[in-house]
Amino acid sequence: MSIKRRDNKNRILQNGESQRKDGRYMYKYIDNAGDTRYLYSWRLVRTDTAPQGVKDEMPLRDKIKLVLRDLEAGLISSGKDMTVLELVKKYVAQKTGVRENTRVGYNFVINILKKEEFGRRKIDKVKLSDARLWLIKLQKDGRGYSTIHTVRGVVRPAFQMAVDDDLLRKNPFEFQLATVVVNDSVTREAITRKQERQFLEFIKNDRHFCRYYEGIYILFHTGLRISEFVGLTVSDIDLQNGIINVDHQLQRTRNMKYTILDTKTDCGTRLVPMTDEVKECFARILENRPKPKVEPMVDGKTGFLYLDKNGMPMVALHWEKYFQHIREKYNGIYKVQLPVITPHVARHTFCSNMAKSGMNPKTLQKIMGHSDIGVTLNVYTHVDFEDVQSEMKKVCNR
Repeated sequence: MSIKRRDNKNRILQNGESQRKDGRYMYKYIDNAGDTRYLYSWRLVRTDTAPQGVKDEMPLRDKIKLVLRDLEAGLISSGKDMTVLELVKKYVAQKTGVRENTRVGYNFVINILKKEEFGRRKIDKVKLSDARLWLIKLQKDGRGYSTIHTVRGVVRPAFQMAVDDDLLRKNPFEFQLATVVVNDSVTREAITRKQERQFLEFIKNDRHFCRYYEGIYILFHTGLRISEFVGLTVSDIDLQNGIINVDHQLQRTRNMKYTILDTKTDCGTRLVPMTDEVKECFARILENRPKPKVEPMVDGKTGFLYLDKNGMPMVALHWEKYFQHIREKYNGIYKVQLPVITPHVARHTFCSNMAKSGMNPKTLQKIMGHSDIGVTLNVYTHVDFEDVQSEMKKVCNR
């Protein structure tokens, strides 16, 4: 007859349980990956008191219950030693062949996790409430809604990978973001045709900002993304046939490195037709373009349309500042104020104007470089009462 093992309180220990000489309890088991694992605690059951001076923790038998539940569910407990940062890195490592701007986004999230205590947490310790509180903390720390949306867009599938790999039972990030953090992002609506005329006319007649008139006019009348516009080179402009070749974008990183990227989507690579007015603007830009001693080259591209005071290509930030300063100057002169106008507002305004003019949605999708027709169709819902009234008159008078 086998002798039952007992602890120092003469209690019978179950299979796998033992007590070390220092009084600490241990449980030995084999996980679903076939690895030998150990659990430890100073308490065997909840009624026990931990020795003075040691960290109080869950009693051993409560820990055993959780492990047995996970073993029964087929979870691999050894993977739970992974931190959130390690999990995200593992997820990102599998994303091969992605666009450079997507890769930049992944690294952005990883860098945030490196700075956050949350990134050092073990993945099996992250509960739904923990995930929610962390996103709330990010917003309180000054992170914008779009940034938090990006972070969650990487962390959530990373945790889903852990669920699919049988490391976790549930995905703690499986909730609607809008129920947790406030969407404080500002929607940039299109401006009216009248506001567009006022804005462009002001630029054209201003002694300082008139030098940017042609570029801003082009943004309002082509729908180009600002990163696509600043990436244009002389060879991308076909004045004879009135065509803009859009097959790349120019960006500058935080460390001031210039880089040429693919267009935002595959549909972003396109040929954009010019109106006669746009063609005239490009002709003036090419005619007035300075001839630097050394043409700047970025990833094999040269002949950029606009250069800054250092002889390097202008980037999105330059034009965003120009738009801001022009609007501020305008509103400092006139009582009727202009709303916020940015290069993206110019793109949205062009899209809205084309929709209101009756352009076929598929044609407009092609010009805008939208990968999803739904994005284009959403513009058709941005109409005011005057647009509805005008459209009804057209239909009723047919």
